[in-house]
Amino acid sequence: MKKPEVLTDLDMASMSNTATSVMKKLPEVTLAFWIMKIAATTLGETAGDLFAQTLKLGYFLTTIALFLLFVVTLVVQLKSSRYHPFLYWTVILSTSMAGTTMSDFMNRDASTKYLSNGATSLGWGPQGLGLGYPVGAAILISVLLVIFAVWKASGMTFEIRDIVTFRGEALFWSAILVSNTLGTSMGDFLSDSSGLGYAGGALLVTGALAVLVALMKAPVVPNVLLFWIAFVLTRPLGATAGDFLTKPVAKGGLDLGTAGSSAVLLAILFGLMAYAQVRERRGSGVVEEDREPVTESAG
Repeated sequence: MKKPEVLTDLDMASMSNTATSVMKKLPEVTLAFWIMKIAATTLGETAGDLFAQTLKLGYFLTTIALFLLFVVTLVVQLKSSRYHPFLYWTVILSTSMAGTTMSDFMNRDASTKYLSNGATSLGWGPQGLGLGYPVGAAILISVLLVIFAVWKASGMTFEIRDIVTFRGEALFWSAILVSNTLGTSMGDFLSDSSGLGYAGGALLVTGALAVLVALMKAPVVPNVLLFWIAFVLTRPLGATAGDFLTKPVAKGGLDLGTAGSSAVLLAILFGLMAYAQVRERRGSGVVEEDREPVTESAG
């Protein structure tokens, strides 16, 4: 007769690690992660402006359409069983595009300051709530703090690499959507109202991110906190960079246009996503090769 298989503590730990590896839904936070985040948020700015302003769909209609796109991509992401770079970064891109028009709809109005090419209106429906950047940012910060408070009360981890549950991922994506909308408001404020201009705003945010990198060496500042601050700040960097690429030269931009800039940024992001997909497959292959076959001992 065969003896029943006895699982040691080491076997149980191995099985636990394997399960965590299989359930991993979010990427590792590396330099490549931040490069892709900035590319996605910059594309989110130019693509959001392409639909709302260049195609004159307006902030209201574009916000509804892009928010629905976000919901669809998020449902697919939540139902997936493991990390897929193309899917993950598509959701990030959809939050960036939706965040762009959500911020514009909250903060802007129908005044000529926000309209171009002699347009008197944008699309159907209300042109914007006209709350202004300070009020809009205060509302978004409050919503983001509520999300983090609920997250903290749930007892689930803030570490991105350890988020493996449905509830944890749902909270993560809620924070992402609000933080990208907040970052858009901050970027537009720096570009439009601070007097720094597009290039100056981008340089200021870049300097702030450099300070965060330096603080990573300070043990008194939790890396999780630095991650979320950096995640918010990369959005205004993308917003100011996107405006710098697309806005007229007279306003301090390069006047490359929303369509052309979006096409180039999409190609860059697609290439980075393909690279991440190849690395993920290679990593999965190495994990499979390292696993030892389980054999039963005969008695």
